[in-house]
Amino acid sequence: FTLDEGDVDPVLGIHYISEVYLNADPDYQGRFTVPALVDLKTKKVVNNDYFHLTLYFETAWKKYHKPGAPDLYPEEFREEIDDIIFREVNNGVYKAGFARNQEAYEEAYHMVFNRLDWLEERLADRRYLFGDKITESDVRLYVTLTRFDVAYHNIFRVNKKRLRDYDNLWAYARDLYQTPGFGRFCGNQKTLSH
Repeated sequence: FTLDEGDVDPVLGIHYISEVYLNADPDYQGRFTVPALVDLKTKKVVNNDYFHLTLYFETAWKKYHKPGAPDLYPEEFREEIDDIIFREVNNGVYKAGFARNQEAYEEAYHMVFNRLDWLEERLADRRYLFGDKITESDVRLYVTLTRFDVAYHNIFRVNKKRLRDYDNLWAYARDLYQTPGFGRFCGNQKTLSH
């Protein structure tokens, strides 16, 4: 937590994420990854299933939602939500960036851009991926779009097009950026502001 005062996380009071993993299991031998859900009282990792973690918030922990909280994981769209964004976009850029050979890179590269092209068309006549309400898919896609031109395009060589080259995706990302709960959590506030 080198960006925090005294190199200490202000919530957990720890220096390294490994501390909460070892609190949960002193013999833990795996990787210390984020995101991770941590019990604030015990300072133990209770879940680090990055693919399903947000879905658990929408299903298993739904009873803890504030009254009037949006349903980000509507039953009728769950299969599409699960399939579309994570595998082909969020994880796709990493498959390309960390490919061990040219064939794997090209497969991931084309998968990402095929899906981005599809999303560009889909957003031609709707504000969000599933109509007029934000869903889990919008949140997941936004996370990748905010880093696309800066990180994935340049560093991971997923560079057929930039986000700015997609009229609808670019407008969609800027719209989400201005939506409460999205823009203020971006590391670089200027990325989507112009």
